[in-house]
Amino acid sequence: MSLRIKRAYEDPSPSDGYRVLVDRVWPRGKTKESVAIDVWMRDVAPSTELRKWFGHDPNRWADFRTRYLEELRHEPARALVAELADRASRGTLTLVYGAKDEEHNQAVVIAEAIHRHMAAPSHEPAQHP
Repeated sequence: MSLRIKRAYEDPSPSDGYRVLVDRVWPRGKTKESVAIDVWMRDVAPSTELRKWFGHDPNRWADFRTRYLEELRHEPARALVAELADRASRGTLTLVYGAKDEEHNQAVVIAEAIHRHMAAPSHEPAQHP
């Protein structure tokens, strides 16, 4: 699996593979061409209420992470995490986000959810005798 996280303000690269914007709002000042995404998954982003509460305040990170992981356990986000995990298992997947903070943003949490999804026992390959 190859999973990357990249700011929307960084130049896209062919090595990024499949690029997915994981923000609920479009990155300020960026054009569709400059972001070069394959798909925009708004519904995997944090709810508007959670996003506004967090406000990218690192002091709220632990609570944000916990609350957001809980949101990702429910539809439609749950199915989108599964889709992203499937995509990552087949090639390079880059989660694109707009926040300035590279350590405290939703893409970091989504990557964690993808790793958890892929490690879940129900997603292990069937064993043959």
